[in-house]
Amino acid sequence: MNQPNIPLSDHVQTDKWTKGLSDAEVPLEVHDLTVAYHHKPVLYGVDLRIPPGKLIGIIGPNGAGKSTLIKAIMGLIPTDSGWVRLFGESNKKNLRRVGYVPQRESVDWDFPVNVMDVVLMGRYGKLGLFKRPKKQDRDIACACLEKVKMMPYADRQIANLSGGQQQRVFLARALAQESDLYLMDEPFAGVDAATESSIISLLHELRKQGKTILVVHHDLPTARNYFDMLVLLNMRLVDFGPTEEVFTYDKLQKTYGGRLTILSEVADAVRQTKS
Repeated sequence: MNQPNIPLSDHVQTDKWTKGLSDAEVPLEVHDLTVAYHHKPVLYGVDLRIPPGKLIGIIGPNGAGKSTLIKAIMGLIPTDSGWVRLFGESNKKNLRRVGYVPQRESVDWDFPVNVMDVVLMGRYGKLGLFKRPKKQDRDIACACLEKVKMMPYADRQIANLSGGQQQRVFLARALAQESDLYLMDEPFAGVDAATESSIISLLHELRKQGKTILVVHHDLPTARNYFDMLVLLNMRLVDFGPTEEVFTYDKLQKTYGGRLTILSEVADAVRQTKS
């Protein structure tokens, strides 16, 4: 593949955050990852090593490849080059250690299944596809629904829930997987303030348990407060590091490519961090 006409970025050293760790201790490593749709690159040459026990936001403009990166990590889409390792092994071998929350818009909410059934799907990695859930699995599913305040809706069809309630159900399903790495694609999109607050509290709880969480996020003003580290992405990896180091006007301007509306929001967000 010829190098596409996409924003250039300096080579970003991401292994400094995982120095001293064995490969098996590194939750996620991406090397030279390139993805194209209809021969048009969406991601190009991404290298990334994620340290354990961090809450990490992935930010960038629309079309930057944020969701594509999550799907490529999960093996849901083909890649043109590069590889993905989860805890030192290929993503195909270690997906059982990953909890995934897709974009709500990508889910067929008309599928005839109730809330409890959706959450129990998160147990299949522990059970195997052809084994029925046991009482322990149902107890875990109930506990996860309690955490997201959705237990009263356990028997309700998912199509009959609000957008925020649907998002809570998929979060409960991810929790039921009892994973070590969580990948979440815009979990705050289309939810009310109470649901957003509930979700971020749960993410902080997972981090305290030593879990690693990657979240595709679009709201710059809250990104500074929500995440320990940030991945700045615009088809290439622009930067990665602790939020206080990479959430700067210059680096965000480089990420968003001079888009005036976004940069006004960036400037406001950066000013808020200094006040």
